[in-house]
Amino acid sequence: MDSAWSVIEFLVANHLTLLLGGVAAFILTYVATYAVLALCRKMNWFEPVVAHKIHKKALPRLGGLAIFAAFLLASWLFYLPTLAVQPGATETIFGHPVSKELVIYSLFLAASLLIVLVHAYDDIKGMKPLPKMLAQTVAVLILMGPGLHNFHGILFFGFHNPFVHQSSVAGVPLPWYQQSELTLFIREPVVSWLAIPAILFTWFWFVGMMNAVNFMDGLDGLAGGIVAIAGLFITVISLELSQYTIATLAAIFTGAVAGFLPHNWHPSRIIMGDSGSQFLGITLAMLSIMGGAKFALILMILGIPILDIAWVAVNRLRRGQNPMQRDLLPQYAHKTHLHYRLAFGGLSARQICYVFYGITALFGLSALFLTGIFKFLGFGLVGLSVCVLFWISIYLQYKTERTRQHQA
Repeated sequence: MDSAWSVIEFLVANHLTLLLGGVAAFILTYVATYAVLALCRKMNWFEPVVAHKIHKKALPRLGGLAIFAAFLLASWLFYLPTLAVQPGATETIFGHPVSKELVIYSLFLAASLLIVLVHAYDDIKGMKPLPKMLAQTVAVLILMGPGLHNFHGILFFGFHNPFVHQSSVAGVPLPWYQQSELTLFIREPVVSWLAIPAILFTWFWFVGMMNAVNFMDGLDGLAGGIVAIAGLFITVISLELSQYTIATLAAIFTGAVAGFLPHNWHPSRIIMGDSGSQFLGITLAMLSIMGGAKFALILMILGIPILDIAWVAVNRLRRGQNPMQRDLLPQYAHKTHLHYRLAFGGLSARQICYVFYGITALFGLSALFLTGIFKFLGFGLVGLSVCVLFWISIYLQYKTERTRQHQA
């Protein structure tokens, strides 16, 4: 009986800490955004109105600083104490055992601080793409934590094989394609030439996620809402896997992002800027790998924005445009991002957010219940949804144009 009560008390304490951390992060972001607003107005740090963007008025664009500061403070107050009680796996650094999660968290703070500072400068002064890409690359290297013999941070070198459920039979090793985990040449995060594919894949995942969230940040409340929903599902699946410390960190992240939405909801008072979208991207990428089993979840939840970005990049390359360069609007309204296509089709910013929020939540629920090979069904539904949304945007734009011509 005492053992049962101990388990109950443990679960209640963890869930309470998780809830308090998320709520505290929400409040901290909400309050900190007012301070950032005052700073931007005092320093005249506004994003000017330009022809190819949707915003019709100059807006402060350093909201990401409030999100980062709130996440930092809330994680110190709620995540670190939880990690001290449940350190989990350890590794030896300079002859001392250290919590693996604590190492990753420390490396992440250094990497995310670099990302936020560089892109805050970009929000204020403006930077060319190459220096920003170099900053992203350095941040990913920091996150990997390369040492003399091992990578002490995050190295994405393997994921669960959905086709099988065991790695050996009666002690007999199975071929690689029948292993429970598919890996990129290495099975441990060791420093060697064989780790190069894993290093490149890790770089691609983090940089891709940072830029994906940045491209999503085109309408008031869109990127923040989608990322908050994704963070919520990471929290849920972490709890299902009994990864309470990771769930607490994900809940804090979710609360910090959600706390910015009241300020960013259309018509917004402030936008998060590149400092915010890049921080959201690197954190989402990190949380999706910590503890495993969340890679497919993120791919399903963010499948539509990812496929949308890929399609837009192809269109830009076909017309000889840099894939990282923004499309001129409304000139390319029929070949740009889905949220812009829908906007030029007549939907309001709030309506578009509702559409994407609903789809994100639906695929998040699907990812929780679909297991093994059935997840491929979810990926297929993501692709089908993209096609349907493209068709709807084309139809709405055609209908809007016909109405305009008729009225003329």
